[in-house]
Amino acid sequence: MNAFVIDAFDFSRINGSRKGITPVAEMTRLTKDCADQSGALAWLVEGGTSKSGYPQLTLSVAGAVQLLCQRCLTPFAFEIDSSTVLMLAKDDAHADEIDEILEDESIDVIVGSRTMNIADLIEDEALLALPFSPKHETCPNTDRVPSATTEKLLPFARLKELKPE
Repeated sequence: MNAFVIDAFDFSRINGSRKGITPVAEMTRLTKDCADQSGALAWLVEGGTSKSGYPQLTLSVAGAVQLLCQRCLTPFAFEIDSSTVLMLAKDDAHADEIDEILEDESIDVIVGSRTMNIADLIEDEALLALPFSPKHETCPNTDRVPSATTEKLLPFARLKELKPE
């Protein structure tokens, strides 16, 4: 993925805003979890300052990726629509301090830098939006989906027949 490097603190201070569209094929970590490299993700990153006075980035990622259904093993389009607020800290100790002050699970505190690669943050956000076990809501080909009543899935069902009376 092409690098998009910013001074995160300056970007936040000037309320910077950038948006773009990145092909999934350029996101090497994301493609490892996808069925193929098709699709693209639209993203928006906006700088600002929190009510508490800390620099922050708001990152939004949206688009479709092809995942492999864990039930029927066929690809399907999964829509990503994710947004997060990233509070910026100067170092790890400062990040811990901000995290304790905020006590807000919905806000992530990260260590910012003068050379922050936003492309990595975009890919991270897309990866975090993926389901742990991707599945169709309803699999299109139910012939490939194992039934819960099949003997294969119930290996101990025949033991009842062996029990002495």
